[in-house]
Amino acid sequence: MAELNQKDANNRGKFAYKLDVIKGASFGKFKEVIDELHRRTGKSKAWLTADVLRCMKKFDAGYYDYLIFQWYNLKDWQKDTYFTRFRNKKFIMQMNDQSYSDCFDDKIKFNELFKDYIGREFCDVEHASKEDIINYFNGREKIFCKMINLSCGKGAELIYTKDFKDGEAFYNYVMEKGFGTLEDVIENHPDLAEMYPCAANCMRMITCIDNDGVPHLIYCVQKFGNEGRIIDNFGLHGPVDLETGEFLFQAHPGDTTSELLFTEHPYTGKKLIGFKTPYFKEAKEMILKAAMVVPQMRYIGWDVAITPNGPAIIEGNDYCAHDFWQLPGQTPDGIGAMPMLERLIPDYKVRKKAGTQGDLLDKVDNRGYFKG
Repeated sequence: MAELNQKDANNRGKFAYKLDVIKGASFGKFKEVIDELHRRTGKSKAWLTADVLRCMKKFDAGYYDYLIFQWYNLKDWQKDTYFTRFRNKKFIMQMNDQSYSDCFDDKIKFNELFKDYIGREFCDVEHASKEDIINYFNGREKIFCKMINLSCGKGAELIYTKDFKDGEAFYNYVMEKGFGTLEDVIENHPDLAEMYPCAANCMRMITCIDNDGVPHLIYCVQKFGNEGRIIDNFGLHGPVDLETGEFLFQAHPGDTTSELLFTEHPYTGKKLIGFKTPYFKEAKEMILKAAMVVPQMRYIGWDVAITPNGPAIIEGNDYCAHDFWQLPGQTPDGIGAMPMLERLIPDYKVRKKAGTQGDLLDKVDNRGYFKG
């Protein structure tokens, strides 16, 4: 009976999430998606609308999934292998105990829990005195200031201490802006700085703890900033080999709906395919250890920087994006992540025909997916 009650709760949670998405859906954005699909395919908007709605229902997808994954080029059996918006939500709810989510959402708590892995000093503004903040300011050339509960670099600023009269002025600025944490600035490894010098170019490393309690690195992309921005969000990214850290395909821009692909970094002109992330082995070993610090959260996306001295965790994300590891140009066989996830977590069951394509990953080129 307890199992049935839990199943009912999960179903209610899934329905509630879908209802929230529907309530928050913008019909203007839906129309924009249909207009863009019409521009790309030449098919009638009426047919596209019907097919998008059909795929949303059949494959637990959002309407952006149809555009992002370019499903207009794929057959239904291929579409069914994709890890779609609602399938991702179900996986998160199955794998992560939400009572522990603040371990990742609260940057101050995160820094304390993972202090052995972050590779930098920090100052907790909420619990620091004015003297603590001024002392942190003194002796530093640069400080990275973050909000407490915002992600994707929102509200973050790179501060140069020379721009302030003194520590008092800096303290007043921190209070005015409402920063939650002050951190030492991560410096790129020279190889990464040569590719893009303006931001810490992180890897997004996705870990998953299997049903036996063993952590796995299941996917990894190397990200690079672009256009002079100080964060690597909305720059470029592409999958890397999980053993060597080698960049495997053309890079995709941060806007996952875009059709653009890059063989060279547009800011520096450096070649992307074949680039090897330094200290990759050490980063993988570190992240598998970090995954077990809060084992109740089994599915986490980690942003990992590579410094001149080795890897350092920037942050962990308990709500992983589902789109960037199945993008066109980086998924040349049109097979998504579902077969890999079903093989790793057998009780994750959302597809009616799950398992019929379960051996596909053994037959296609390595795209960086976990192969165990």
